Amino acid sequence: MDIRILDSIDQCDAKDWDGLFNNSYPFLQHRFLSLLERSGSACTSTGWQPHHLLISEDELPVAAMPLYLKSHSWGEYVFDWSWAEAYQRQQLDYYPKLLTAVPFTPAIGPRLALSPQTELATVTPYLLTAIQQLADQQGASGWHLLFPEPHLTAAMQDAGGMLRSGVQYLWQNRDYGNFEDFLAALSSRKRKNISRERSGLQQQGLRVYRLSNDEITADWWEFFFQVYHNTYLKHSGNSGYLTQHFFRALGEVMSGQLMMAVAEKGDEKVAAALFFYDEGNLYGRYWGCTQEYDFLHFELCYYQGIEFAIDAKLARFDAGAQGEHKVRRGFEPMETCSVHWIRRPDFSAAIKRFVLEERQYVLDYIQETRRQLPYKAQ
Repeated sequence: MDIRILDSIDQCDAKDWDGLFNNSYPFLQHRFLSLLERSGSACTSTGWQPHHLLISEDELPVAAMPLYLKSHSWGEYVFDWSWAEAYQRQQLDYYPKLLTAVPFTPAIGPRLALSPQTELATVTPYLLTAIQQLADQQGASGWHLLFPEPHLTAAMQDAGGMLRSGVQYLWQNRDYGNFEDFLAALSSRKRKNISRERSGLQQQGLRVYRLSNDEITADWWEFFFQVYHNTYLKHSGNSGYLTQHFFRALGEVMSGQLMMAVAEKGDEKVAAALFFYDEGNLYGRYWGCTQEYDFLHFELCYYQGIEFAIDAKLARFDAGAQGEHKVRRGFEPMETCSVHWIRRPDFSAAIKRFVLEERQYVLDYIQETRRQLPYKAQ
């Protein structure tokens, strides 16, 4: 097998890359990764140096994996700052590190693509050898695989990777016919709370509706970038990971997989939340507003998403990282996984002890939090 390291996703033909992944998951499509790079959002200058892997046999692509050489840990949502600090205390370099993930996107999905004739067990040794050799060449502290699907998680763990657990909150569609069916599945108090939150928007003079794909016009994309930018400035003091170029081109590049929930007051745009979707899932990604209104965040980011998922008959709604308040609105805590390989044996052993202890805490937390779900007892 021949392994190529791509300095840009555009060094791989889009048909070859998408033909290997062969699904509607939006965030590893060639067009999405290419836009991240071309827009200056995820590229060498922002600390996301592409080193994507393309494996071929007899000159035919048989496997592909996104890979970045990272000079920081921003935009990952699996937090390893304490690991970096431990290296620093020993006067060692934690960065650069190798990362297989979708930039700025904590959504579970495919991370390794295989041709129909290629077995995972066949590719794994070549893949891991290439990653370890690249880590040696670049002086990387290790390799990190974030938010993979369960079969890849198991395979990489069997190959010696360290499993780390996290938690996110996902909404499951139990064959609801409409939003009222969803409300009917909740306890009386929770149902009334949600109805009160939704009705409160009209009392504030807000009009809320959804736009899909080509309905999202250039003025909405411009507005969305501004509120996205301002949200990051307010909460973290920086301008956000994604550039204006990214949002200006996103509607055209990802047409057919986008939804935006928006709010207006009179003739003024006041808020918007952006979603991606595929054949079975809705993914809530970003939101922003010009002014705070009671319950507006819940409406745009959660209730509009739930309604859309029901209407489109999507099985699951992933509203993004963190947010314990989602539980009261029907989002269930679920375990997420990552797999890690650390070059230095001493640090690897210490981190392994840490993730084992951490995982038990996460599993206990999930079990306890599930008791707080608002659904009626079955």
